[in-house]
Amino acid sequence: MQFEKWIANLEKKPFADVIFVALNLSLLQFCFFLSCLLIGLKTILPTMASGDDSPIFEDDESPPYSLEKMTDLVAIWDVALSDGVHKIEFEHGTTSGKRVVYVDGKEEIRKEWMFKLVGKETFCVGAAKTKATINIDAVSGFAYEYTLEINGKSLKKYMENRSKTTNTWVLHLDGEDFRVVLEKDTMDVWCNGKRMETAGEFVDDGTETHFNVGNHDCYIKAVSSGKRKEGIIHSLIVDNREIPEILE
Repeated sequence: MQFEKWIANLEKKPFADVIFVALNLSLLQFCFFLSCLLIGLKTILPTMASGDDSPIFEDDESPPYSLEKMTDLVAIWDVALSDGVHKIEFEHGTTSGKRVVYVDGKEEIRKEWMFKLVGKETFCVGAAKTKATINIDAVSGFAYEYTLEINGKSLKKYMENRSKTTNTWVLHLDGEDFRVVLEKDTMDVWCNGKRMETAGEFVDDGTETHFNVGNHDCYIKAVSSGKRKEGIIHSLIVDNREIPEILE
């Protein structure tokens, strides 16, 4: 009955008013349909990160931050640099275009409502301000692939090259763990994220780079392997005890 009264009142209005009401109803219906569509897509959209450069946390692993705050988390990477191992996390809203980058839990980039869903985000990681870039590429349909580059190289390639230019040792002293890294191209020594003060010394069979960790005397000894392919061999000595090297 109320609907019939509304129609009767509408018939008494000028034609232009009737057209205006009809257009507004159509617009409301369209907006309602679009909202339902976006919500549906949000539920079923697959996102993916492929290869060693783009891992996604497994369903049975809890992400390091509340899902209430990171509802669009799509990729996590662990990046070993001289000053430590850094965790990079990326949120991507595949309906809104939102992009958020976290480094070691700190928000570095936040962009809301981006029209373009693909592209890249560049930022710095670690004490040395190492350049990092997350690439967002469409795979097919509404699926996306996320890859991380460090200094212009894929994460896998960067880590392969890094293993050739650095040495890493982990030791336990006075109830504390220490991670010591030697950058062979510069002979810089890092310990738990800090560049150490060092003193170089020539010895009969090579060189020694001396530094201290707490009250402990440490040095990295460099000797020739006698083989062209192996080059120089570096060893860490702490309190006259050799520490085994680890591979990262």
